[in-house]
Amino acid sequence: MTDKKEKEENKKDEKKGKKTLTLGAKAGTLSLKPSSSSSTPSSVLNKPSGGVSVEMRGRRKPATPSESSSAKPASTGRTLTDSERQARLRALEQAKESQKSGEKKPDLPRPQIKRREEPKKEETEAPKAKRTVPTDSLAEANIKRMEAEAALASQERGGKSFVKDERGSDKDDLIEKRKKLEEKNKNNKPATDRGRRGGKITVTQVLNEDYERDRGPSLAAQRRAREKEKMKSSEPKETVKQFHEVTVPETITVQELSNRMKEKSGDVVKALMKMGVMATINQTIDADTAELVIIEFGHSIKRVTDADIEIGLEGIEDDAKDLQPRPPVVTIMGHVDHGKTSLLDALRETNVVSGEAGGITQHIGAYQVEVGKDKDKQKVTFIDTPGHAAFTQMRARGANITDICVIVVAANDSVMPQTIEAISHAKAAGVPIIIAINKIDLPDAESYKVKQDLLQHEIVIEEMGGDVMCVEVSAKARTNLDGLLEAILLQAEVLELSANPDREAHGTVVEAKMEKGRGSVATVLINKGTLRKGDIFVVGAEWGRVRALIDDKGTQVDEAEPGKPVEVLGLNGTPEAGDELAVVPDEARARAVIDYRRRKKRDTLAAALSATTIEQRMAQSKNAKKELAVVIKADVHGSIEAITGSLHKMIEDNEELDVRVIYSGVGGITESDVTLAKASNALVVGFNVRANAQARDLAQQEDVNLRYYNIIYNVIDDVKEILSGMLSMKTREELIGYAEIREVFNVSKVGKIAGCMVTDGVVKKGNKVRLLRDDVVIHEGTLKTLKRFKDEVKEVKQGMECGMAFDNYDDIKVGDMIECSDIIEEAQKID
Repeated sequence: MTDKKEKEENKKDEKKGKKTLTLGAKAGTLSLKPSSSSSTPSSVLNKPSGGVSVEMRGRRKPATPSESSSAKPASTGRTLTDSERQARLRALEQAKESQKSGEKKPDLPRPQIKRREEPKKEETEAPKAKRTVPTDSLAEANIKRMEAEAALASQERGGKSFVKDERGSDKDDLIEKRKKLEEKNKNNKPATDRGRRGGKITVTQVLNEDYERDRGPSLAAQRRAREKEKMKSSEPKETVKQFHEVTVPETITVQELSNRMKEKSGDVVKALMKMGVMATINQTIDADTAELVIIEFGHSIKRVTDADIEIGLEGIEDDAKDLQPRPPVVTIMGHVDHGKTSLLDALRETNVVSGEAGGITQHIGAYQVEVGKDKDKQKVTFIDTPGHAAFTQMRARGANITDICVIVVAANDSVMPQTIEAISHAKAAGVPIIIAINKIDLPDAESYKVKQDLLQHEIVIEEMGGDVMCVEVSAKARTNLDGLLEAILLQAEVLELSANPDREAHGTVVEAKMEKGRGSVATVLINKGTLRKGDIFVVGAEWGRVRALIDDKGTQVDEAEPGKPVEVLGLNGTPEAGDELAVVPDEARARAVIDYRRRKKRDTLAAALSATTIEQRMAQSKNAKKELAVVIKADVHGSIEAITGSLHKMIEDNEELDVRVIYSGVGGITESDVTLAKASNALVVGFNVRANAQARDLAQQEDVNLRYYNIIYNVIDDVKEILSGMLSMKTREELIGYAEIREVFNVSKVGKIAGCMVTDGVVKKGNKVRLLRDDVVIHEGTLKTLKRFKDEVKEVKQGMECGMAFDNYDDIKVGDMIECSDIIEEAQKID
């Protein structure tokens, strides 16, 4: 049983790689298992029962092939000195005595071990292959070690060594154990990396001072190494400064400038202080100061303005290969009631004029007509403009967006003021003119006279040797309409009109209005590109997304090509007539553009309304005029333009009155309009619109004047009457009599009294009088007293004598003349 226990202990020792040091009973005897390949220990104690066993366990480090080949016995380590040997002997004797007496054994003194210097980095980083031991050598060494340990254990018990007994059963067990170990070593590779602090230190390692190499660096050493690497990585690295192109608007904050330069804001503030500019990071500096700072830091500058947001809205120039023919745009202009809309109705075979209030056109309209036969059909876009004097801006706008201008002149009325104005607009726009002499079917038509009158305005028709085409037509009788269309197509062919349909749409607002149920609606004439449903666009100070496109016939279409007029739905607000429409890529760009335009419009209006100097303000207060405040609501923006222009034209030469349009808009009259009118004591004018029920009730409660109109000149006449009532009375002096002083009387408590003879007219008491001496006015005043004899009278007629006294004046002489006048007040009127 004892042998089996010893075998089990030997197996455990073999697995753990133990090395055993045995101290004998005799003083100075030492038994140490060698690490060499010897099969028997170098010395065996004969009396192991009286000895002490000390084990120092450590993981074996595999030796390199070179080391294994030249391995030396463990006894070849450092030789002990005499003092060390004596100290150890004394310690052994004390341990033996304490074992016999049952006392606790004292600790042996630790040997003074000299630390070896750390191997160089090159040695520690040697290839692992050099430190590995071949599998066969390692297995043989392990077997020999196991045999030596078994022999040592048997001797300690006093028995025979089974290593030399080749016939015992223990030898068979050892052979089987050897085979199993060899198979295990074949399957498992030898461990070459044993961990940081794995294994135990043996006495041999202590004596040879090898434990530091086997154990590796300590925790403190590793921590110091990590901290050293960390400090190296945290050291500031030398970086090359990068320079940028900095975009600078007209004004910029210091913080934004530092962000764009990618510099510290504190450094930018310091740079400004060096330049004498004391600014915080939130303060704004101008572009010139920002440029100096940017140059100071070595960057380059790119200056931009707020208006740059609109760059690119017009798009690039179209290539000639992308251009395609487009329909001509023809504007019909002329004097009121000369038959412009009737002529257009005859061409379109419709009846638009009957729908206009008063039979006159008060809106600008756009229509498209197909002319020619089936195979040769061509489209022509017509723009109808009002002929009334109030619609000057509409006619000017119509002339600017057209290709050809047709001026209609009535044969029985000849050239009129708005005819002359239309000619001026066409010449200013630089468009060709076609004269259409209308109403030739009337008995009093004089076409030749019209042609003669046109010569006075530099319009020379072809039959008189000029270059202006002239066509005589009758809209009512539908006479010679084909001739007019032929002239229009011929002129369009000469112009070679073309546009690129495959690009972003650009157009012009012909008219804009607010409709119930549809919101803001703009009539747009497409100049280039194609407008489609879903397009995002900006127009003036408004933007929107195309929700629907409706042509002049009221049909919804999916797109509008160049030269086609359409109504656009989907606006966020009502634009002004004449605004340019441009398609943008996204909503963000649209918002940026309208924000800039609204800010610019607001700043311009504020600058126009505000007085910039104290002198101007004093002059305004001194020369204050009576003001008529007006709120204008109309169905279309063009009507607002016409009314506003007419109101301002009324009082442009008047020094007493002023008309101020405090608000104008498209759509019906609402409660907010009435509230605004009440606050500013304004007149509310509704043109082709009405107030809702709530607005009417509020106006009645607040006593606000609401007036509705559908004809433009009715608005003008009523406003003239209101303005005339606001004018002060006009005074006029009228001479009514003369009197001559023939005697001067001194009366106590009264003063001097002039005895006079009325030589002409009549003299009245209380009237204004002038005292003339040698035909020079020496006094102007009021007649205080008028008596005939002793009676007070109101007047004295020619040829009668009377006495007169003047207010606060008595320097009168015989021969002076008295001139009496009457002050007459008359109401003024606005012409």
